[in-house]
Amino acid sequence: MNYEEARKKMADIGQEHIFKYYDELDEAQKAALIQQVEDTDFSVLAKIDKGADGTRGTFAPLAAMQRPEIEAREKELYEAGVKTIKAGKTAALLLAGGMGTRLGSDNPKGMYDIGLTKHVYIFERIITNLLDVVKETDTWIRLFVMTSEKNHDATVTFLKEHDYFGYKEDRIVFFKQNMAPACDYNGKLYMEAKDRISTSPNGNAGWYSSMVRAGLDKILTDEGIEWIDIFAVDNVLQRICDPCFVGATVLADVSVGAKVVRKAAPDEKVGVMCLEDGRPSIVEYYELSEDMMNAKDENGEPAYNYGVILNYLFRTSELASVTDDRMPLHVVKKKIPYIDESGALVKPAEPNGFKFEQLVLDMIHQLSTCLPYEVIREHEFAPIKNPTGIDSVESARELLKQNGIEL
Repeated sequence: MNYEEARKKMADIGQEHIFKYYDELDEAQKAALIQQVEDTDFSVLAKIDKGADGTRGTFAPLAAMQRPEIEAREKELYEAGVKTIKAGKTAALLLAGGMGTRLGSDNPKGMYDIGLTKHVYIFERIITNLLDVVKETDTWIRLFVMTSEKNHDATVTFLKEHDYFGYKEDRIVFFKQNMAPACDYNGKLYMEAKDRISTSPNGNAGWYSSMVRAGLDKILTDEGIEWIDIFAVDNVLQRICDPCFVGATVLADVSVGAKVVRKAAPDEKVGVMCLEDGRPSIVEYYELSEDMMNAKDENGEPAYNYGVILNYLFRTSELASVTDDRMPLHVVKKKIPYIDESGALVKPAEPNGFKFEQLVLDMIHQLSTCLPYEVIREHEFAPIKNPTGIDSVESARELLKQNGIEL
C-alpha cells in the first residue's frame, strides 16, 4: 500500500486526520504509519452502536468432572492423553501479549522476575511446566506464542537470550495478536503519536483469528494437530497439555475442555462455567444472582461452583466455525492516551473513548459441548495480577514454595 492508497482508505471512512502530521515524519515513520493503515481492521468503528449490549440468555448449571472421578479414572485418562500427545495431535498456545505495567514493569509480563534468591522469570515457570509433559511423554509439543505489537520484539529477544529455557527452538512459533483501533465516543480515531494510530489487542478470543491471519492454521493442518491448549501467561503453576486433562477431553468427545477450580467462596470474583441457552458459556461473578449462588446440585454441592482459570483445550476441527462475525464485539469504555491538537501527549484520568474486544467466553459459547475439568487450586492456580495481596507476586511465591519450587 502506498500513501495515496492509504489516504483514500482513511478518507473513505472519514478518518483522514490521522495524516495531520505526515509531512513532519521521516521516511521510516511514514512507512510505519502506512503499514499500520494497511494492517488494521477499521470495520469495528462501524459497530460502535452494535456491540454486545450486555444482555445474556438463560443460565443453567454445567456439571464438571470432579476430582473423585478424575482420580478413580486416572490410569484411563492418563493413557488416553499420552496416546494423543505422542501421536502429535496436541499443541499449546501461550497468550503472552500483556505488559507488566500493574507489576511496576515496562517489560512484557512474562519477563517479570519472581525469584527471591535467584532469577525465576514468569516465562521460565510456564515453559518449565510444559517441559514436564514433554519429558513425561517423550514428545516435543508444538508451542505457539502470541505476542502483541507492543511486546513482540522484547519477548522474542528475551526468550532467545535465555535459550528458550530449554525448549527446542524449532518447536516454537511466534506471532502477533491482531490489533483493534481505539476511538473517541464519536468514532474518531485517536493518535497515540504523530506516526501511530492508537490501537489495543482485540481481546483474548483474538488468538484464533490472529493465527489464521499469520497463516499458522496451516501448521495445525499439516502436522495433524487436533487439540490446542490455550493458556494465560500469568498463572505460574498451571499444567499445560497434561495427559489426564487431554485424555478426559478426548474421551468425553467434546468441543472444548476447560480447567476449573472449586470456588473458595460463593461470591468469589471468578467467572463460572455454565450453560447459557443450552450451550456452554461463562457467567461472570457480578452476573450471579442470589438464587444462582445458593443453587445446589444433586449432591447438595453449589451448582455454580467451578471458576475458570483461562486454560482451555479446543478441538481444532471446530475452530473454523467460530468466526469473528458470529461473536459479539465488546465495545468497552477505556482511558486512552492520545495526542491533542498541538501534538502533546494526554493521559486521561477518566475513560475517554472506546476499545474493541472479543472474549473467549463468547468463543466457547459458539461451540456445542464443553467439559469443565476440576484441578486442585493449590497445585495449579497461582495467577500474578498484582504486586501484593490477592492473586499477586506474593501469593504466587507462597504457592510455588508450597509445591516445592525453589525461588
